[in-house]
Amino acid sequence: MTRIAALLLAALAAAPVAAQEAEAAQTETEQAQSIIRDGTDATLEEFRWVARPVIVFADSPADPRFVRQMEAIRDRAESLADRDVVVLTDTDPAARSDLRRELRPRGFMLAVIAKDGTLITRKPLPWDAEQIMRSIDKQPLRQQEVRERAESG
Repeated sequence: MTRIAALLLAALAAAPVAAQEAEAAQTETEQAQSIIRDGTDATLEEFRWVARPVIVFADSPADPRFVRQMEAIRDRAESLADRDVVVLTDTDPAARSDLRRELRPRGFMLAVIAKDGTLITRKPLPWDAEQIMRSIDKQPLRQQEVRERAESG
């Protein structure tokens, strides 16, 4: 009987931890959904001085590079959101979106755009979220935002 009681106590102790982990996973999913948008109807101008667009192009949503890139973004959505990132996806070359006409991707492409609308970088292969964040963190406007947050907080 003592063994059963010990197992019951262990299960009860683990329940709050499992609930917290489930809640954290749900929050991460919600965060990822809030920063990821369909980019086929978007323009860079609508994000100028508001957000940093990270655009992920592919010829198909099944492209393994696209899948890998989106997983990396979802895994760090909260950190990207802290940097005012909005992720725009375009996996339909036939739609001839404004983003495609402006950035002219060939197959898979990742583009990181500054808040002022300038192109920070474009890559033909997926980047992990840390690389994306480092490219953003090097920008003078981002450094200024960090300083202002430190001074006010």
